[in-house]
Amino acid sequence: MPLNMTRNVFITCAVTGSGGTQDKSPHVPRSPKQIADSAIAAAKAGAAVVHCHVRDPETGAPSRDLSLYREVTERIRDADVDMVLNLTAGMGGDMVFGSPEAPFPLNEAATDMIGATERVAHVLECKPEICTLDCGTMNFAEADYVMTNTPGMLRAMGQMMTKAGVRVEIEAFDTGHLWFAKELVREGVLNDPALVQLCMGVPWGAPNDLNTFMAMVNAVPDNWTFSAFSLGRSQMAYVAAAVLAGGHVRVGLEDNLYLDKGVLATNAQLVERARGIIEGMGASLMGPDEVRAHLGLTKSAPT
Repeated sequence: MPLNMTRNVFITCAVTGSGGTQDKSPHVPRSPKQIADSAIAAAKAGAAVVHCHVRDPETGAPSRDLSLYREVTERIRDADVDMVLNLTAGMGGDMVFGSPEAPFPLNEAATDMIGATERVAHVLECKPEICTLDCGTMNFAEADYVMTNTPGMLRAMGQMMTKAGVRVEIEAFDTGHLWFAKELVREGVLNDPALVQLCMGVPWGAPNDLNTFMAMVNAVPDNWTFSAFSLGRSQMAYVAAAVLAGGHVRVGLEDNLYLDKGVLATNAQLVERARGIIEGMGASLMGPDEVRAHLGLTKSAPT
């Protein structure tokens, strides 16, 4: 296939995520101030988009608290550097079953399964420019945990996001997720052209190899915009791979804690490393306003 390298690239920084990384690195931000400060530093380093989850400020555990989202949003919007705000809508779909011989009742302490309206409440309140939609159900590495996103749930969430004027970023962890995303666009639930994040190497989704990656890339319609990432030590390799394949780039502490072997990173350092790769390949970085123009984004105030 011919080389289709992206010449104008935007970097998304996934600032903190919802994984159990809070005790593995002192650089993983917990409080709204820490999350916003880390996002601001990443933007100053060259990230045009910041993708944010929130955490309990005391424990670092993932949270869905609307007040935390509002504080992060307000701090980012009041910053002295511009950036496109992307909020997760991936929380609230966690089902943890009992043992293989006794799957019910569910593990209530670990299960966090709520309705569509509650899952997007922070999006409707904070009005980010972008929010994510994990476009399918998937087994994760944990033995009895399932990330649950039924077709009905995704249609309901997608309709509310689109009606609110927030640009949906489809998170595709496997090829079937892209298949269903195309169906949501065909049905008018999501707008065309769509924005896609290809999520590589997340157990047990699309495996971390270039053949699978290119299968995912080739399944993205030509008029859509895609970005890609992989986990851990593969994060920077996928910066180059995404640009060469015609896409954009995601890095950050949600997906990788290390700058080099044994060297813990900050978000800004990961963005700086990605920027060096991108510019070393002869491409240019897009700023926030360029991204807004490219994706047709609307910067709104919270309700």
